[in-house]
Amino acid sequence: MRKFLSVAIMVWLLLPAGLVFGAEKAQPAPDAGVTVVQPAAAPAAAAATPKIDTGDTAWMIVATAMVMLMTLPGLALFYGGLAKGKDMLNTMAMSFVTFCIVSVLWVIYGYTFSFSGNIAGLIGDGAKLFLHGVGPNSISDLAGTIPEYIFITYQLTFAAITVALASGAYIERMKFSAWIIFTVLWLTFAYLPVAHWVWGGGFLAKLGALDFAGGTVVHVNAGIAALVGALILGKRRQAALLPNNLTLVVTGAGLLWFGWFGFNAGSALAANGLAGAAFINTNTATGIAAVTWMTVEWMHSKKPTVLGLASGAVAGLVAITPAAGFVNVSGALFIGAAAGIVAFFSVAAMKPKLGYDDTLDAFGIHGVAGTLGAILTGVFADPSINPAGTGLLYGNPKQLLIQFAAVGVTLVYTGSVTFIIFMIVKAVVGVRVDDEAEVTGLDESIHGERAYNMQLFSGSAVIHSHGEEGM
Repeated sequence: MRKFLSVAIMVWLLLPAGLVFGAEKAQPAPDAGVTVVQPAAAPAAAAATPKIDTGDTAWMIVATAMVMLMTLPGLALFYGGLAKGKDMLNTMAMSFVTFCIVSVLWVIYGYTFSFSGNIAGLIGDGAKLFLHGVGPNSISDLAGTIPEYIFITYQLTFAAITVALASGAYIERMKFSAWIIFTVLWLTFAYLPVAHWVWGGGFLAKLGALDFAGGTVVHVNAGIAALVGALILGKRRQAALLPNNLTLVVTGAGLLWFGWFGFNAGSALAANGLAGAAFINTNTATGIAAVTWMTVEWMHSKKPTVLGLASGAVAGLVAITPAAGFVNVSGALFIGAAAGIVAFFSVAAMKPKLGYDDTLDAFGIHGVAGTLGAILTGVFADPSINPAGTGLLYGNPKQLLIQFAAVGVTLVYTGSVTFIIFMIVKAVVGVRVDDEAEVTGLDESIHGERAYNMQLFSGSAVIHSHGEEGM
């Protein structure tokens, strides 16, 4: 009976997507009077001279700030609240220092090797090292209506959060020095090549891979890095997930949801209808993913946890990211519902069965939901939303194969590079703290600080409290 109810509720959750999809598919194609928006990254059909548009520029400045907010404070609060109290500051510091490091390296060489030129479809050239030749009125061919400085900063925020996402699998036992070295090497040898392959005119872009805002580049990339690193680091001494502050988790999740509108809608690189489609698809998929996760968890463990609701929302955000500017609302509904179900079971069933210690489920949510979203983009891509992408349901089964290929290449390449980087870091400074530091907590043992310094007054004496033991 329980299994029957589970199946019935899943069908109920997916049914609206199927009904809407059927209705939308039956609609006639737009007539000649309807303007079809081309993606900003697509080659321009007209030979018009690029010109900076103030509306597009204003929107992209806001979108860039929103994506920055996703890392600081969004991800820092989300991950920090999930960690044990004795490791909270170190967890937040991993996101903070990553944003700082990437901010410097991106303008030195990150941008030019991702988005400037093309060497054999594998990497960009070095023509814009230290942003050489870029000025206030420069325009990139990839973003023809906004200043190149804005495009550079926008892409910087993507690079930073991608690296920071992987830290969720490593917290509570990785050396801070090791994380800093990992950030530098992983950004350089994992993120930059993959970003170029997909968004900078590399071989996956030429193959026709669709990734509107970071399914392969961000989530599959960070997800496989999280899994490989977690396997190398091994299990924590206290492997249970004991969130120290769920209030901060919900706050962080809300900030991530808010910032994700800049992440996805901003990837249109213009204030236009495509941005609007990505905006509503993002919200729709996130809402149904959160409800789906909550429902399945409620049936599975008899309680609808707040953590599950927040996790489901993040899974929906992840899954819709590659598809946001390619699918219609029915596609967003299906992708979001599927993400809530699949990501839940990857965390609740697959991880315990396989036995790896992915602390905050960076792989279980970002890797799994990112892979799901990237593949389903090849199914639901609707040319009436974006003529740059046509999926299986609209007569192009080849697109699904291309999506599988893009995901597979990213998994194999980044998984291999992450392993090599960990071996290098291990040889240089070691990757894991000693047992005493892990038991004491990384906040005190590494940073000499505490997340909570409460003072309890008893007469004239002052008693300093650090919360519960083992937190």
